[in-house]
Amino acid sequence: MQRLQDRVAVITGAGSGIGLATARRFAEEGAKVVCVDIDDEAGTKAANEVGGLYVKADVTSEDDVVRIYRTAYDTYGSVDIAFNNAGISPPDDDSILETGIDAWRRVQEVNLTSVYLCCKHAIPYMRRQGKGSIINTASFVAVMGSATSQISYTASKGGVLAMSRELGVQFAREGIRVNALCPGPVNTPLLQELFAKDQERAQRRLVHVPMGRFAEATEIAAAVAFLASDDSSFITGSEFLVDGGISGAYVTPL
Repeated sequence: MQRLQDRVAVITGAGSGIGLATARRFAEEGAKVVCVDIDDEAGTKAANEVGGLYVKADVTSEDDVVRIYRTAYDTYGSVDIAFNNAGISPPDDDSILETGIDAWRRVQEVNLTSVYLCCKHAIPYMRRQGKGSIINTASFVAVMGSATSQISYTASKGGVLAMSRELGVQFAREGIRVNALCPGPVNTPLLQELFAKDQERAQRRLVHVPMGRFAEATEIAAAVAFLASDDSSFITGSEFLVDGGISGAYVTPL
């Protein structure tokens, strides 16, 4: 299915995990993919695999973000889709009682400020075109409390959700849709690293998933492709939960 034929899609954090799976899915559906990452090796490999363009950028730098969308537009002639997906979840982001201010600020910069910058500089291209789809990666922890505390991560994703909702409302009549993707725990390098040294912590999160497993990155990519395509033409300002039932459960089956 070529739902994204010839559309130009910019993906941040495209070198691994959900970003890489989405780059592959977008390419399969006909998009021209701009792979943004701070890791040269991973970003270049992703772009080469999908026949796209690699742009090295620090998404917390406004100058870098301006360059991302300018490069996409100069190369392909439009900016149709922005998947603002780059994020971190470092081990020093823990309970509010343990997390230091430097860890707090670093996570906010990467997870929230970068999304602000990417939306700010993608939207003007979309306004000129009169259309566009922005998908911002939030999380299920943006809509409910997590048993495994990552205080800055949780706060940052709540900010992404609220900002996406507001932008979705603000620009709806200009043909620009903005949605917050809210995945549950996903089997990605980020999650594997987080739980590698603490199996008990992993099981504590897994027990809350009614489906009894973590999502695969390809399943999240399928949801992103839907939000990027015209199949979701009446969806904007939404919290799009892809969480295996976590947010709907009071108790989970054994």
